[in-house]
Amino acid sequence: MIDQPRTTVFVNAVQVAACTGPVRQTEDADPAAVYAGAAVAVHDGRIAAVGAEADVLLEFADAVRVDCAGGVLTPGFVDSHTHAVFGRYRTDEYALRCTGVPYMEIARRGGGINASVRDLRARSEDELVEMALPRLNDMLRCGTTTAEAKSGYGLSTADEIKTLRAIRRLNELQPIELIPTFLGGHEVPPEYKEDRGAYVDLLVSEMIPAVAEAGLARFCDVFMEPGVFDRAETERILRAGLAHGLRPKLHADELEGSGGAELGAELGAASVDHLGDISEAGISALAASSTVATLLPATLFFLGRPRWAPGRALIDAGATVALATDFNPGSSPTPNMHFVLTAACSRMGFSPHEALRAATAGGAAALELSDGRGTLAVGTPADLVLWRAQSAEEIPYRLAAPIVEGVWKAGEQVA
Repeated sequence: MIDQPRTTVFVNAVQVAACTGPVRQTEDADPAAVYAGAAVAVHDGRIAAVGAEADVLLEFADAVRVDCAGGVLTPGFVDSHTHAVFGRYRTDEYALRCTGVPYMEIARRGGGINASVRDLRARSEDELVEMALPRLNDMLRCGTTTAEAKSGYGLSTADEIKTLRAIRRLNELQPIELIPTFLGGHEVPPEYKEDRGAYVDLLVSEMIPAVAEAGLARFCDVFMEPGVFDRAETERILRAGLAHGLRPKLHADELEGSGGAELGAELGAASVDHLGDISEAGISALAASSTVATLLPATLFFLGRPRWAPGRALIDAGATVALATDFNPGSSPTPNMHFVLTAACSRMGFSPHEALRAATAGGAAALELSDGRGTLAVGTPADLVLWRAQSAEEIPYRLAAPIVEGVWKAGEQVA
């Protein structure tokens, strides 16, 4: 006899945030689509109903009940920008920054991204998998159920493929679904410092075709920033990725304006990320496009940047906005999306409901996920987080407090 998939109903939630509303909070529009007195039914890993508790219980009278004990139920976070597969943390650089040494000066001394490159190249694929597992568990316990994971600390064909293979293996070993991104254009490695063009040639002619042929990535990303890759180099790399079926993404306009937002919109990129120094023209370009503006407030906080990305201006202009951790060993060593929501509200002008939507449905849009991920609606994946809170607005208010009560992936409790 084949066991039938069970139905579960989440009851006694003070609020259910479906996150199906518009990007912008208005008097009559709620981005988080918060319901009181609602229940959520789950069947075979997907949402079967969201509605008044009495109605849902009547429809699913024989279902197993999960008591939310007066907490808040939300979709799982979709963290759409991470570098979660790496070797060691760069705590030595943090100590230097605390004494006033700038990030770019540390990089000039041999630190920064290339320090992680040297470290990752010395490690095996097995070691990268082993080191990533506890970090991903930390992400899960903070409420993340889907995350992008970039390469970008290998910067050679063999080491980039090693990283992406580790990401593929990690999808089989833990609950968070990882969406792989090729980031060979993260930095110019030391051996090519005197011949940047040769490294771009390598990316275009060897690395991208090898990654695409092996089916190891969904996106191709480039760090377009003064001192890293310029517009012409970035466009050449991203167009090569497109030719091999890899959708474009950009790190751009982070520390200095570079026109990356405009290029991303022009190329129809899935997202342009960072945007700490985006121009007015860049805001307008993203607002007029389908490209998502992904903001990374934890990075700006950790680097001590005086300016924050103009989240309010992007939302008011009509851009689709996502929030993500940028979890990495140098500039944002946090897996905590909860903190990201707080920073977005306190420093970027988001309302709590806008921040919650940007961290769920917004992240799914930045990863071009079309299955309803990041929302609670009939037919969408049953990725859920239960919060020990009295309202959805209390989640960012509680400033990274440990208030996650439970996490479900495809209807199964995983944390």
